[in-house]
Amino acid sequence: MHRSPSYVHGAHDVPLIGKTIGAFLDDIAERYGDNDALVVPHQNLRWNYAELNTRVTHLAISLLRLGLRPGDRIGIWAPNRAEWVLVQFAAARAGLVLVNINPASQRSELEYLLDKVQCSALILAPAFKSGDYIAIVEDIVPEVLDSEPGILQSPRLPYLRHVIRMGADKTPGMLNFDHLLAPPDASQLANLAAIRATLQFDDPVNIQFTSGTTGSPKGVTLTHHNILNNGFFIGEAMKLTSSDRLCIPVPLYHCFGMVLGNLACITHGATMVLPGESFEPKAVLETVQAERCTGLHGVPTMFISLLDHPDLGMYDLSTLRTGIMAGSPCPVEVMNQVISKMHLADITIAYGMTETSPASFQSSVGDPVEMLVKTIGRVHPHLEVKLVDADGRIVPRGVMGELLIRGYSVMRGYWGDEEKTRETIDAARWIHTGDLAVIDEQGFVSIVGRAKDTVLREGENIYPREVEELLYRHPKVLDVQCVGVPAHESREELCACIILRPGQAADEDEIREFCKGQIAQFKIPRYIRFVSAFPMTATGKIQKYILRQQVTAALGLARS
Repeated sequence: MHRSPSYVHGAHDVPLIGKTIGAFLDDIAERYGDNDALVVPHQNLRWNYAELNTRVTHLAISLLRLGLRPGDRIGIWAPNRAEWVLVQFAAARAGLVLVNINPASQRSELEYLLDKVQCSALILAPAFKSGDYIAIVEDIVPEVLDSEPGILQSPRLPYLRHVIRMGADKTPGMLNFDHLLAPPDASQLANLAAIRATLQFDDPVNIQFTSGTTGSPKGVTLTHHNILNNGFFIGEAMKLTSSDRLCIPVPLYHCFGMVLGNLACITHGATMVLPGESFEPKAVLETVQAERCTGLHGVPTMFISLLDHPDLGMYDLSTLRTGIMAGSPCPVEVMNQVISKMHLADITIAYGMTETSPASFQSSVGDPVEMLVKTIGRVHPHLEVKLVDADGRIVPRGVMGELLIRGYSVMRGYWGDEEKTRETIDAARWIHTGDLAVIDEQGFVSIVGRAKDTVLREGENIYPREVEELLYRHPKVLDVQCVGVPAHESREELCACIILRPGQAADEDEIREFCKGQIAQFKIPRYIRFVSAFPMTATGKIQKYILRQQVTAALGLARS
């Protein structure tokens, strides 16, 4: 029987939005001015759309008054706070390029990012957790201590002119954020209007740095068109309306918070609710109940933490309906509990990468649970997808190939790195994800694994995801990750790293016996390690390359 090719196109009758983010926010504020736009309980703050839009305009004008010009880069280094949201939209309105900085960044990382994209301004929280942000900045640019605010001159970072701190305290050489919210005069409003008239939706508006699993982090450059439309169609898949209230415990510095959270809300007149500066299960449960949230975002580990909270049953979560689970595959037991215990009957799953703004696949409200845990849904509207073999030829449906994506969501490129951009985006504008996938006849896509994670054992390819999915079914296994570790010469062996359920005990033989008869003999892990946790990024993604290094060292297998 002839099988159709692994090519799908998200044809859709709703057109793409052809506006800048600032212009679109104006329209939404006019339509939904009295709706709650932003609620931040930990800052005792609640703004409707009219109030949010006014503050965004005031901040945009103040940034321009500092001498910043469209196209200049402005960094933000802060946890989830109202100021983050204001900067996100004010930068867009002024034509500036927002540079997202991970709140967990250390000194060398901060200096690298500021220098790489030549930031003209840095807005920062004074501190977060154990990080003293102000002390770190003073260490990198000690000249700030003797500078007048706004005229910083640093030989190390010559482009950096302005350091703006949040909070009421004064710091030498730094401006205070709240002073930038003063009402403008008529001429300043006219100047903003003139600048906004020149902005185009294909202009860069955001730079997000990849996690840098190999080499230095790369600056993904995204446009208004990229992220505004992605946010809109993400909200459409969730069936968001202006009456929805979305709890956003995922970090704003990452696409999950900024696009799947903030922009999904903004494009639908819905309410952004920030339960805390970072994820804390009790705060999330309290906020969902107090604010009667209808949506909740998170990675699987966040939902597992909420389900395991001893007071879960004391909170009224009955208003919840939808949300997004993304970042890594979700075990079916977890998904069933999220739906039954947390009332998230319309939860969706999404797949993407920062380079595609980020979402390119999402499930639909009403898809069966089986498809939520086995697939990444179907292609997003207005995007094309194909799966290709090692020679770049499209494979038939049901056959594994590398996942390629093309369309409005593909980034402009990596900032200042044409070579890396060309390695990722080919001449036909297809972006190569590095993920191995299969498309079925209904258009549902399953991720099999990463091309670079494929383990070559005795001449046979092993795809770790397949073995992980089997081991997830073992009743004692809470979580599992499989990685390749060195064997003699250039070959590899498979190692399964397992987190057992609380109170359970198992040994290697039990796990191997479970595998026998269910997968081919060569796929059964040679090594099995029981661990308490996996190395994770701040956004909840498991860092397999670090796990591989840890296991290789622990097993004494490092090649000479």
